[in-house]
Amino acid sequence: MRILYFSRDYCPHDHRMLSAILAGGHEAWYLRLEDAGRRLESRPLPEGTRAIDWRGGKRRFNWLDLPLLTRDMQRVLKQVQPDLVHAGPLQSAGWIAALSGFHPLLGMSWGFDLMQDARRSAVMRRITRTVLSRLDWLFGDCQAVLDNAAAMGYDLRRSTRFPWGVDLTHFSSGNSTVLREDLGWQDASVCFCNRSWEPKYGVDVVVRAFVQAAQSLPNLRLILAGSGSQRTTIEQILREGGVLERVHFAGQIPNTELPEWYRAADVYISASHTDGSSVSLMEALACGLPVVVSDIPSNLEWVAEGEQGWLFKDGSVDELAACLLRMQTSKVDLAVMRIKARRKAEEMANWEKNRQLMLEGYRKAVNW
Repeated sequence: MRILYFSRDYCPHDHRMLSAILAGGHEAWYLRLEDAGRRLESRPLPEGTRAIDWRGGKRRFNWLDLPLLTRDMQRVLKQVQPDLVHAGPLQSAGWIAALSGFHPLLGMSWGFDLMQDARRSAVMRRITRTVLSRLDWLFGDCQAVLDNAAAMGYDLRRSTRFPWGVDLTHFSSGNSTVLREDLGWQDASVCFCNRSWEPKYGVDVVVRAFVQAAQSLPNLRLILAGSGSQRTTIEQILREGGVLERVHFAGQIPNTELPEWYRAADVYISASHTDGSSVSLMEALACGLPVVVSDIPSNLEWVAEGEQGWLFKDGSVDELAACLLRMQTSKVDLAVMRIKARRKAEEMANWEKNRQLMLEGYRKAVNW
């Protein structure tokens, strides 16, 4: 099939999807909605991908450009003549694809679009409902996402639960002593968080809990990767808490180097307030890293209390801090959790297996 893959910006998830399309024997045509000025993926497009030159993809997406982008999308569709359009997130790339009138149209939720953006306003709810009404098929990366689509009137008989998964060979269990030695943290208890520093991901909750727990644990350390709009706030919390010297700011870590950072930690932390099946959570599990995550519905599909790690009430600094204190006295539990974390990834996050769900979804969308 000739697949036109349309997403908001170019990131590791896009590289993964395009590679799977090509590996499945299909043609991959790539349409990029915006360039937001952040380099999210260092690798070029997978070899064989045909990038489309159009009005979009050159600067940040502006809603005022919607009519022009929709008309140019229609031009692109006439030029490419795809057998299927795969578009998402739903309220941006999915909205333009829906307005183009093309069928068969497969919408892929990116988690936040149905878990958060669809609830932002009456306008966003209408846009989301309209997009859903025009889809021939829907991909949701967890049941919580699909349940939100159903609550907005979508018929889940035309859907695939499709956890994106990770490369279990690349993200594998092990220990990384080199990074800990470089940081001088050989005997420390190390936490790792690589969520974007945006309000919805709760990194401010992570650092507040770290400040609280660090008062009782002199050897507690934190690796913070990434960045975002809350940078000033996060640095201020750590500075005022007197723990700035116990935090290593790793910046944007290339995908090729990520496993070593997971392996250097004792636990992975995510305080996200909304999520689908988090890829960073899957990566941590695949590396055999116990996790401490908020008790939002999507996380509960991956983590059972005391099995792969610990859960805390969404937004609760006190409960997260208590989990970090608990980590210090649970070395035996952590060893068992490492085994169970890897096992969960092998059961549910195997990209080599899960990408077949994507390809089967294409066939169902075309034949519906």
